[in-house]
Amino acid sequence: MTHDPQARRQFADIMAGPDDEVDLAQAALLIACEEYPDLDVARYLARVDELARGVAARLEGDPGRGAAVRALNGLLFDEEGFRGNLDDYYDPRNSFLNDVIDRRTGIPITLSTLYIEVGRRAGLPVDGIGLPGHFVVRVAGTLVDPFHGGAVLTADDCQKRLDRIYGGRLRLDDTMLAACERKAILARTLGNLKAIYTKAGDFLRALNVVELLLRVDPGSLEQMRDRGMLHASLDCYALAAGELEEYLEKAGNVPGHAEVRRKAAELRALAARVN
Repeated sequence: MTHDPQARRQFADIMAGPDDEVDLAQAALLIACEEYPDLDVARYLARVDELARGVAARLEGDPGRGAAVRALNGLLFDEEGFRGNLDDYYDPRNSFLNDVIDRRTGIPITLSTLYIEVGRRAGLPVDGIGLPGHFVVRVAGTLVDPFHGGAVLTADDCQKRLDRIYGGRLRLDDTMLAACERKAILARTLGNLKAIYTKAGDFLRALNVVELLLRVDPGSLEQMRDRGMLHASLDCYALAAGELEEYLEKAGNVPGHAEVRRKAAELRALAARVN
C-alpha cells in the first residue's frame, strides 16, 4: 500500500505545533489519508462545518440549561443517526473519520472526536475524557457518551462501567475525568489502529501507524521498539536490527531489554547471512 507523503508532512507539522492549536478533525482526516491517499480532506472538513452550523441553529432556539447537549445530541444522533458500531467494533474503518462520517458509525474515540469538533465549531466547550477502557466527552460540565447515543453520565455511571471492565478493582478518581490533550486523543486513535493491524498480521499498515505515532511523540521508546519489531516481521533484518539497537541505547536497562537485545543480535545475524 502507498501513503500520501504530503498528508504525512502536514500531520507532522500539526503535531509540531501547540496542542491547543490542533484541529482535531483535520488531523484525524490526515490519519485517514494513510488508508485513502486521495482523500478530499477539505470536503470532509466542510461536512463537519455544516454539522456545526446545524448545532448552532438549534442553540438559537434553545437558551435553557443543557442546551449544548440537547443541540449536539439532537443533530448528531436523532437527526443524522450516528451510532456506535456494536456489530463490528474492530473494523479499521471505525478509526477513520471520513468513514465515520460516511457510514455514521464508529468507536468511542472517533465518535467523540466528531462530537468535540462539531461542538467546537459551534462555539461550545467540549473536552475529550479518556476513561480507562472507554472514551467520552464533557460538554459544559456534563459527561456524555457519544458511543451510546449521547447518553448523559454521572460519576456513578462511570464507576459502574469501570466495575464491568475491571471487576471492581479500579476506583474512579479525578485524574480519570481530566480533559485529554488533543494530541493524546490522536495517539489513542492511532494506538487502536496499530493494535487492530498487528493482531490481523497486517504489519505494513501497523508500521505506517507507528510512523504517525512517532510524529505525535518523536521520543517514544515504545514506538521505536515496535518499529524495529515490525520491520523484523517484514523481513527487513538489517533495518530492524539497527532500530532495536538504537532503542536499546536510548532505553537503557528497561524491563525486557535482554529479550530485545537477543532479538537484535538474531536479526543482525540474519542480515549478515542474507547479504
